[in-house]
Amino acid sequence: MKIKTKYKKWKETVLKKTLDKVPERKKSFKNSWGKEIDRVSLPKKRDYLEDLGFPGQFPYTRGIQPTMYRARLWTMRQYAGFGTSKDTNKRFKYLLKKGQNGLSVAFDLPTQIGLDSDDPLAQGEVGRIGVAVDSLADFEEIFSGIKLDNISTSMTINSTAIILLAMYIALGEVQGVKKENLSGTVQNDILKEYTARGTYIFPIDKSMKLVTDIIEYCTKYVPKFNSISISGYHIREAGSNALQELAFTIADGTAYIDAALKRGLDIDDFAPRLSFFFSAQMNFLEEVAKFRAARRIWARLLKEKYKAKNPKSLLFRFHTQTAGSSLITNYPLNNITRTAIEALSAVLGGTQSLHTNSFDEALAIPSKEAVDVALKTQQIIAHETDFASTIDPLAGSYYIEDLTDKFEEATLDELKKIKKHGGMVKAIQKGYIKKQIEDNAYKKYKRIADKENIIVGFNEFKDSKKQSKKLELEKHNTQKEQLKKLSALKKRRNNHKVEKNLTTLEKILKDRNQNTMEAMIECVKSYATIGEITKVMKNVYGEYQCN
Repeated sequence: MKIKTKYKKWKETVLKKTLDKVPERKKSFKNSWGKEIDRVSLPKKRDYLEDLGFPGQFPYTRGIQPTMYRARLWTMRQYAGFGTSKDTNKRFKYLLKKGQNGLSVAFDLPTQIGLDSDDPLAQGEVGRIGVAVDSLADFEEIFSGIKLDNISTSMTINSTAIILLAMYIALGEVQGVKKENLSGTVQNDILKEYTARGTYIFPIDKSMKLVTDIIEYCTKYVPKFNSISISGYHIREAGSNALQELAFTIADGTAYIDAALKRGLDIDDFAPRLSFFFSAQMNFLEEVAKFRAARRIWARLLKEKYKAKNPKSLLFRFHTQTAGSSLITNYPLNNITRTAIEALSAVLGGTQSLHTNSFDEALAIPSKEAVDVALKTQQIIAHETDFASTIDPLAGSYYIEDLTDKFEEATLDELKKIKKHGGMVKAIQKGYIKKQIEDNAYKKYKRIADKENIIVGFNEFKDSKKQSKKLELEKHNTQKEQLKKLSALKKRRNNHKVEKNLTTLEKILKDRNQNTMEAMIECVKSYATIGEITKVMKNVYGEYQCN
C-alpha cells in the first residue's frame, strides 16, 4: 500500500509537472495485441515457487534445464536448402564447417504440396524457396558425406511430412544408421497450414490421421526424433500478434494431444517428444515474456488437464527463428541489427535452438556472406556477452513478470473462446482462427501505413541515396537439371516394385485403423516419387476444399 500511495503522489506531482513541460512522444504506447503498456511497472505480490520456481523445476517459467546455457548452448540451426540436392549439400557442409551444430532443411513449394518437379504445376517453382526433393535419391545427395547419427536434422514439412520422414528413415538404412539412433524434428504441424500458410493437400480429418501416424510411429520406433514441431512462427508471419501466436499454438498442441490419446497412446509416452517453433520479433521485452509464459502454461496444462506424470512431458521445448516479416528490402544491411535484437530475445527467453535470418533474405536465397553473418550473430551472443552466463536474467523485472502474467491470463481466455467453438479443429473449420489472424494483420499494417509504428528505412528515415554496397545475390536455375535427374531415375529403378508398393500403400490408406508409416518407407525405398505417392493419397483421401 505504501508503494501505491507513493506512486499516486509521484504521478500527481513529479510526473504531471514534467508532462506539462514536455509531453510524451506518443499519445499511446501499446503492445502487439493492442493493450496499453504501463509507463512504469510496480512490484506485485506473488508466490515465487508457484509462479516462477527455479530453472528445471515446475512450472519451468525460468527455463526447462537447471543449468540452461551454462552447461550447453542452444543449438545453432540455420535453415537452409535451395536449388538442387547438390547445392544444398554444399551449403550444409559449409555451415557445419563454420560451426553450426544442427541442420534444418527448407523444401521447395512443389515438394511441400506433393508435386514432382516434372509436374506442369511445378514449373517455375522448382528449387526456388527450398531444395527440390522428388525421391530418396535426392535425400542421398543432400546428405552425402553427412552421417545421420552425428547430426540432428529439422525438416520444415507438413502435408507431405510422412513421405519426407519415410525418406529420412530409409536414408538412415542406406547409411547403416538404425532408426532408433536418428535425431531431429519433423514439423508435421498441419493445422496451422489451414489458417496461416496454405500448403495443405488433404481434408483436415485425413491430415490429422497422418499426423497421428507419425507421432505413434516415432514414439515406438524413432524415440530420439521430435514427431511434431507445433508452429506459431507461421501464424505470426501471417499477421497475428504475439498473444494470438501463443494461444493458437497451444490450442494446436492440445488438438494433437487429443488425437494421440484417442489413438490409444499414453500421454507420458509421446508428450516428451512434442516440440514447438516460435517467431522472435522486434517487440523485444514482449517476446521474452511470451516465451516464459509459454513454458508455464504448457507445464500446468499437461499436469492439471492431461495428468502427465513424467516431468519430461511438462517441458515446453522450442525452436526460434527471427522474423522474416521484419526484414526489409531497403537498406538490407540494417536487417543485421533487427536479427541480432530478435535473436537476443530468444536467448533471454530460453530457446533450445535458434535460426537467425540472413540480411539479404528479403531479396533472394541467402548468399554465403549473409549466412555467415547470421550464424556469427548467434556466436557473438553466445561467446562475447554474458547473456548465456546466467539463467533467465530478466526475471524479477517488474515489467517482465507482469507481462508474463498477462500473457498467461490472456492466453487462457483465448483458449476458452476456442473451446466454445468446439475445439481448435472446429474453430479452424468455422473460419474463426483465420479471421482473427487476418483482422490483426490489417490493423498491424494500417499502423505502419499511418506511421503509428515506425519501420526505419521503410516508412520513415528513408535516404534518397542508393545502398552503398551492391549485394551479390544467389541465383539458381534448377528445373532443367532436376528434370534430367528425375527422368533418369524413373528409367533405372524397378518400376514393377514401385507399382507393387504403391498398391499396398493404397490398401493401407483405405484402412483407417492401420498406421501408414511402414508402407510409406517401403514406397520411398523403391524410389517412388513424392508425386506418385501423393497421387495415391489423393485418390483415397481426396483434397481439402476451402469454404
